[in-house]
Amino acid sequence: MEENFTPDAIDLKLLTLLQDDASQSNQALAERACVSPPTCLRRVRRLREAGWIEGVTAILSTDRLAAHLGHGLTVVAEVTLERQNAEALDQFEQLAVTQAAVQQCYRVTPGPDFVLIVQVPDMPAWNHLAGTVLRADQNVRNVKAYFSVRRAKFTPKVPIPSEKR
Repeated sequence: MEENFTPDAIDLKLLTLLQDDASQSNQALAERACVSPPTCLRRVRRLREAGWIEGVTAILSTDRLAAHLGHGLTVVAEVTLERQNAEALDQFEQLAVTQAAVQQCYRVTPGPDFVLIVQVPDMPAWNHLAGTVLRADQNVRNVKAYFSVRRAKFTPKVPIPSEKR
């Protein structure tokens, strides 16, 4: 990973365009960024190698999947630990991120110690995760769950200003 790399305006434009649609061809991306295809390819590779692009993923339609898999249950969970020293926080975080149902894990302050975004098939699956996995950590004082009734927006996009300020 290239630590000293600082992206310029073209790199930032490429990052924005890739967030909009990472499936576009290099040719299409180059046209939108106003660079040649070889330059575009080289820059995107450098952004990946330097760690500016962590990965590329597909965002699936939960409504379309629901017909085959059921709607599932999205849970926003606040987790409060008994002890908040670095070792205890690291230990819980390691437990949380190993769970396939945990889609996002944030250490937060003030308030709870963690906020988790969890996707499970149903309430029994949530009860199992909360009761036997999350609370298996003896340091967990409280798990407070909020159940989503509708997703109004989901955009895992980092806003990038068009010009550096």
